Amino acid sequence: MPVKIVLALIVLTCAFSVYWMLAGEKQVDFSAEVKPILNSRCISCHGGVKAKAGFSVLFREEALANTESGKPAIIPFHPEESEMIRRLTVNDPEERMPYKHEPLTDEEINLLKRWISQGAKWGDHWAYLPVKKVMPPDVEDGWVRNNVDRFILDRLNKEKLLPSPQAEKPTLLRRVSLDLTGIFPDSAITQKFLDDKNDKAYEQLVDSLLASPRFGERWASVWLDLARYADTKGYESDGNRNIWEYRDWVIRAFNSDMPYDRFITEQMAGDLLPGAGDDQYIATAFHRNSMSNDEGGTDNEEFRTSAVMDRVNTTWEAFMGTTFSCVQCHSHPYDPFRHKEYYQFLAYFNNTRDEDVPGEHPLYKLFDDEQKKNLGELTEWVTRNSDSGHAKEIKLFLQTGQPAINSSTADSLQKAVIFNNNISLGLRNHSIARLKKVNLDNTDMLIWNYRSFYTGGKLGFHLDSPDGPTLFSMPLKKDEKYKKLITLYEKQSGVHDIYIRFDATDSKLKPEAFTIAFEMFSFTRSLPGKGQPGYQRIEKIFNDLLQADAPTTPVLVENPGGMRRSTHVFERGNWRTLGDEVQASVPASLAFAMPSKAPASRVGLAQWMTSKQHPLVARTIVNRLWEQLFGQGIFETLEDMGTQGIAPTHQALLDHLSWKLMNEYNWSLKKLLKELVMSSAYRQDSKFNEGSHERDPFNKLYARGPRVRLSAEQVRDQNLQISGVLSTKMYGAGVMPWQPEGIWQSPYNGAKWKKSEGEDQYRRAVYTYWKRTSPYPSMISFDGAQRVVCNARRIRTNTPLQALVTLNDSVYLDLARHFAGRMIKEGGDKVESQVNKGYEIMLYRSIPPAKLKVFRKLYETAMKEYSADTSKSASITGKKELEGDAHLASMIVVANAMLNLDEMVMKN
Repeated sequence: MPVKIVLALIVLTCAFSVYWMLAGEKQVDFSAEVKPILNSRCISCHGGVKAKAGFSVLFREEALANTESGKPAIIPFHPEESEMIRRLTVNDPEERMPYKHEPLTDEEINLLKRWISQGAKWGDHWAYLPVKKVMPPDVEDGWVRNNVDRFILDRLNKEKLLPSPQAEKPTLLRRVSLDLTGIFPDSAITQKFLDDKNDKAYEQLVDSLLASPRFGERWASVWLDLARYADTKGYESDGNRNIWEYRDWVIRAFNSDMPYDRFITEQMAGDLLPGAGDDQYIATAFHRNSMSNDEGGTDNEEFRTSAVMDRVNTTWEAFMGTTFSCVQCHSHPYDPFRHKEYYQFLAYFNNTRDEDVPGEHPLYKLFDDEQKKNLGELTEWVTRNSDSGHAKEIKLFLQTGQPAINSSTADSLQKAVIFNNNISLGLRNHSIARLKKVNLDNTDMLIWNYRSFYTGGKLGFHLDSPDGPTLFSMPLKKDEKYKKLITLYEKQSGVHDIYIRFDATDSKLKPEAFTIAFEMFSFTRSLPGKGQPGYQRIEKIFNDLLQADAPTTPVLVENPGGMRRSTHVFERGNWRTLGDEVQASVPASLAFAMPSKAPASRVGLAQWMTSKQHPLVARTIVNRLWEQLFGQGIFETLEDMGTQGIAPTHQALLDHLSWKLMNEYNWSLKKLLKELVMSSAYRQDSKFNEGSHERDPFNKLYARGPRVRLSAEQVRDQNLQISGVLSTKMYGAGVMPWQPEGIWQSPYNGAKWKKSEGEDQYRRAVYTYWKRTSPYPSMISFDGAQRVVCNARRIRTNTPLQALVTLNDSVYLDLARHFAGRMIKEGGDKVESQVNKGYEIMLYRSIPPAKLKVFRKLYETAMKEYSADTSKSASITGKKELEGDAHLASMIVVANAMLNLDEMVMKN
C-alpha cells in the first residue's frame, strides 16, 4: 500500500478518534457554565471597560485575537497551549490570574480546560435567543387549572414541595381586586362573588375587574414609573410641565386593551404613522417625559443630548429589560453590546425637533371639534390648490408649530443677546444676529413669534451677510406681548445664512435698551389659491388656528430633511468629543436584524421591537406582569435580563407565556393577565405550608400564594375607598391633596402647592401632581419612584416612616375620621358591631374575637380619656362643634388603628 494512503488513513483514524472522544464527552454550555465564571472572575479586567494586556473575553473574536504579547491567550482545542490556562494555574502570584484575588477552584479551571478543548465555542445568553413555542410539562393533577400550573407543579414535584390550598374567598376577592384594579369592586359585584357557590363565580369576578375603568388607572401607575412621568421638568428649577394628557392616554390604552405591540409603536413613533391624529401624537409624549433644564447659563445642546440618551436608555430598560446606559461610554462590560452600537441606536432619536428650550417646543395643540372641522376644510383647500405635501406641512405647523428655528440658536451676535442663554433672542439698537444655514427652497412666507419694546427704526432680514440682499424689512411697532406674525417675501431657493439687523435713528434710545425679542422663525410656503372665491375664509381659518390658545402637550416631531442632524460616536461618552459618524442601526448581537423593509426611522425601530423574532420585548412585559401579581419576577431583576441579572426560576414558563402573548393572544395584556390570575398557583393561600418555609423561604418556587406590601398608590387608594370618600372622577390635570406647608421650594417661579377642594382631594393616587424634586411625601415613604429616570421596579422597604405616615399624616387621620363615621352609621348601636362592620368593610370577613377584644380595649382607653377632657375630642375629630363627642373621637382612634393592621397594608 502506498505510503501516502497509509498516512491518510492514519490521519483519518486520528480525526475520527478525536471526534468520537469529543462527541462522547459532555459538551460545556458556554452561557450556563463558562460565562458566569468569566463575568464574576475575569471580565472586570478583561471586558468592555478594560482589556488589560490586550485581552478581552466579552466577544469571541476578541478572546481569540492576539494579545499584547503578539499571541492569543486562548487557542481552541489546545488548553495546554493556551496562555489563559497557564496564567490560571501558575504558582507565581505576580503571574497568576485573577491578579491579587482568590484563585479559581480546580473545578472551575477544569471546566475552562474542557471548554477550550471542545473548541472554545461561544454561546448566546438565553435572553438574546428568539422566543420559541414551549410545550407545558405533562403533569396531570386535580390542582392544575391551566398551563401555568403545569410548569409550577412540575418544578414543585422535582423539589418535593406541595402547593398550598386555595385561599378563602374574602382573601381571593381582595387579592385579585387589588392586583387588577388597585381598589375593590362595588358592593353588588362583591356580594355576588361571596355568595355565589358556582365554580364560574371567580371567573365572572375577574372578567368584571378586567372590564372596569379602574383597571387602566391601576396599570397606568406601573407604566408611569417606566415612562418617568412627572408634572414637572426636573433639574434645579423643576418648573411645571403640562403633559397629563399622556397619562390619560396610558389609562385609556390599558382600558381598551390596546395590543402591546401597538402600545409600543405609538409611543415610539406615533407622529410618523400614516394619518397620525391626536392620540398618536400624545403617545409620543412617552419620550418627552425626559427632563429639560431651564436654568440660566446651561448649554441647550448638552441637555438636548442628555434627553436623547435618556430616551435610548429608557427604551432598553422599559421595553427590553436591558441595562444599556453604560454603553454610551464604553462597550458593555458583561453583555455583547458595543460602544458604537449605542450611537447607532441613538441615531433613531437624534432628529426630533425638541431642543431643551423653556417653551418645551414642539407642543401639540389639542383643537376642539369646531377647530378640527376648520382644519379639515383648510387642508382640503390646500390639497386641491397645491398638493397633499403642502397640506401636510400646514397641518403639522398649525398643530405643532414645527418645523421652526428656535431663536436661541442664533449666533454671530452683535449688540444682541440670548436671554438666559436659552429663552429667546433680544436685539438692541444697531444689532445683528445670524440664523445659520436656513433652507429657503420654494419658500415665500415667514411665520415668526416676537414681542417689540419700541416703535420706529428698521428691522431687516438679509441673505448671506448683514449687508446682503434684503429678504424683507419693516418698522417696529411697540407690543409687549408675544404674537405670531405672518410676513410674505419673494419666493426663494437654496440654503442661506439669514442676518437679522435692527437700526434706529432715535438719539434718545439708550444703547443697553432692548428693542425686540424673538422666540421662533418658520420659513415656509404661503397659502395657495389667492384670488379664488373662498380664499378669504381659508385665510381667516389659517390665522385663527395659528393664534388659537388651545391646550398643548409636549410631543415628538421629526426634523425635515434640511434640518437633519448627523450622529457621531461620543468618545468615552463625552458629547463634545465626536468620533466616527454613524447611521441608525440596531445591535448585531441580538438574534435577528432589522426587518428588511423597515424604514430607517423610529417607525422601523418600532417594527424591529415588535417583531415576533425579537427576543426581549415579550419576555420583559410578561415578567413585569408576573412580578406585579406574584411579588417578584420570574427573573427577579426586571431591569436587567442580561448575564448579570438573576437567572429565571422558570425560564420555560416565561418563554411559554411570551410566545403565547405574541402568537395566540395577539399582544393582549388582559388575556395574559386573566390566564395568570385564573391559575391555581395564583389562587393559593399565602401562609407557609409544610416544608416551604425552610426550603423556599422567599417563595421563588410558588408553593404558596403571594404576600407582599401594597404599593404606595394602593395604600392610599384603599384607604380612600374604605373610608367612603374615594372619587372615581377620571382624567385631567394633576390634583393636590393635602400636604404640609414648606414641602415645596420653588424659588424660581414661586409655585405653591394649592390644596385641591371637593372631590379632587380624594381622587386616586395616579392623578396626584408629581413634582420631581419634591414628590408627594407619603408616596415616597412607601417607595414611590422619583421619576427622574426610568424605574423598572420598586424595591420594597419596611421602615418606621411608613407607620408614622399612616398613623399621623393628616390625610390618613382625615380618612380615619370618615371611616369612623361610616362604622358608626353602618354598624348599629353597639361598639362591637361597629368595629366588626369596619373589619368587614376592610377585609370582607368578621373580625376574630381576639382582635375584637384588642380594639374594644383601645376604644375604652380612648373613651376614658376623651370623657375626662372633652376639649381633646375636638382635636381628634377636627371640628369644634364636635367637642364632647367622646364616642366619635374614640372610634376615630380605633379606625386609625384598624387602617394600620398588617392585613391592610399587605396583599395576603
